[in-house]
Amino acid sequence: MMTEKQTAAEKIITDAMANPSPAKSMGDPGITPLSPSHIQQTDTDQVESQLSFVVVVAIDFGTTSSGYAYAFTKEPECIHTMRRWEGGDPGVSNQKTPTTILLTPDRKFHSFGYAARDFYHDLDPSESKHWLYLEKFKMKLHTTANLSIDTDLHAANGKRVKALDIFAYALAFFKEQALKELSDQTGGEFDNNDVRWVITVPAIWKMPAKQFMREAAYKSGLVSRENPEQLIIALEPEAASIYCRKLRLHQMVDLGTQTSQNGFNATDNVGSGMTQGDRYVVVDCGGGTVDLTVHQIRLPEGHLKELYKASGGPYGSIGIDYEFEKLLCKIFGQDFIDQFKIKRPAAWVDLMIAFESRKRAAAPDRTNPLNINLPFSFIDYYKKFRGHSVEHALRKSNVDFVKWSSQGMLRMSPDAMNSLFKPTIDHIIQHLTELFEKPEVSDIKFLFLVGGFAESPLLQHAVQNMLQGRSRIIIPHDVGLTILKGAVLFGLDPSVIKVRRSPLTYGVGVLNRFVEGKHPPEKLLVKDGTRWCTDVFDTFITADQSVALGEMVKRSYTPAKPSQQVIVIHVYCSEKESVGFISESGVRKCGTLRLDVSGTESTAPRREIQTLMQFGDTEIRAMAVDVSTGRTVKASIDFLSH
Repeated sequence: MMTEKQTAAEKIITDAMANPSPAKSMGDPGITPLSPSHIQQTDTDQVESQLSFVVVVAIDFGTTSSGYAYAFTKEPECIHTMRRWEGGDPGVSNQKTPTTILLTPDRKFHSFGYAARDFYHDLDPSESKHWLYLEKFKMKLHTTANLSIDTDLHAANGKRVKALDIFAYALAFFKEQALKELSDQTGGEFDNNDVRWVITVPAIWKMPAKQFMREAAYKSGLVSRENPEQLIIALEPEAASIYCRKLRLHQMVDLGTQTSQNGFNATDNVGSGMTQGDRYVVVDCGGGTVDLTVHQIRLPEGHLKELYKASGGPYGSIGIDYEFEKLLCKIFGQDFIDQFKIKRPAAWVDLMIAFESRKRAAAPDRTNPLNINLPFSFIDYYKKFRGHSVEHALRKSNVDFVKWSSQGMLRMSPDAMNSLFKPTIDHIIQHLTELFEKPEVSDIKFLFLVGGFAESPLLQHAVQNMLQGRSRIIIPHDVGLTILKGAVLFGLDPSVIKVRRSPLTYGVGVLNRFVEGKHPPEKLLVKDGTRWCTDVFDTFITADQSVALGEMVKRSYTPAKPSQQVIVIHVYCSEKESVGFISESGVRKCGTLRLDVSGTESTAPRREIQTLMQFGDTEIRAMAVDVSTGRTVKASIDFLSH
């Protein structure tokens, strides 16, 4: 069923490319665009196959810490967070475990989380250098420009390992832990086929990184390639948003009043403070990235609509760790720190754990210094390396604010600690300021601060200063588990987010009839007496365009030769909203659409393969059909294998 408005819109789109054209001869063999259009599916087509799942398990695979939570489909209100883990850190109380992984010298999985860290730490240095220990490796997926199945990671000892293997090991570990817990809960062997899995990723991640996560899930045995719907990729701030709109007033702190909202009826939720059409911003501050999402609530169902494309960047709390490392390099020399990390990796891990607990003690009004224990092997190794003491290095360095205490500790003044936070917090505030200047981002009623880094009083203070009371700043109590719980809710009902914004402009290169004066002469191609314009960018969807869930972009393609088995179409993307040609600057090839037309040969003089692409979900999907036979054509869209 189509509304009048859509049919009109479709007409405009179709007219723009009214005459079908043969594919350009270079690069994209055998593509003829026929009639493009958008289809809006009604919600009834979107009936999820969720009824077949008994439980939803969400894995929050974080940069610094990870965990899982679950809910049975029969009791969706009751979200269980994973059992307490062995090990733990001073000053860090939560149910998540560090995202650290240890492989044996022959590259087999050994352990994950606290167990990996503690075991690695207790190895003799002569032995530990053969073991492969990795931490904070998730950021590699964000920072690698041309991510592929073969992307490498470096372990603490400098050896290279395949990123896909590491991610698959981690997911396999979570699968095993969760199934074990579910089996104990239900008193029988729990079947993986009864689980719908959800994995969270930052909203600012590009498609290759999301697809990489999915590939790792296939490799780990979490789900099989034959049953892709069993795994949903959830966007972290979206998950947080779904959870936050259901918050009860006693489950959060309103920074404006600095109290837990206890004077209210406990059954009130923020939702009760939310009225139809309210807009709010979710600022998800994690270990690696900061994601900003703008949502509007549609009542009574509480469906969400995204108002502006996700923004943010690599400004998570590990930025503070890097600043600390830079400070150590300034005092003790980069050459020493690089050597120490490789030669005494376990002691380096210890030092960073000691820093972590002090980092959590930083606050805007703090006046007394923060002491950081230097491991004995740091002091010892430095003396061997330089021939003088750590104390001497501190006296000699021109770093103010950091002194040596007689108890063998680095003593940092609060100013020194605050200066480590400054670059990261400045980035976040700059992003927020730019976001609030956008016309789409006006009248924001609430700002939810979530993610582990949201617990930082320094960050809270900076956000308050920036907003000057324009919005209410809300911090959920269990801020580190917000995303996890929201991801479970998302897995129970993925259709809750009805409208998203496309982060990029996507399209393909086609030929159009050459129009004098409109098309540049260098794009002219004459073929069998017809004049074509090459490299025309046929836009599927533009950056920041609203896309409803289930909305399809429809294109028809025709194989160049009747015997052709596979049609391969290059997909291009750009951050710019309007793109004329695939050769423009800022347009890059980002994926391939493969239509497997083997076995659909027909006697029809002209075969038309109708392709439907879905951009309204957390991942881009494609489907295709051979129009003359009505048979489904295997269609896949790949962003990784370039």
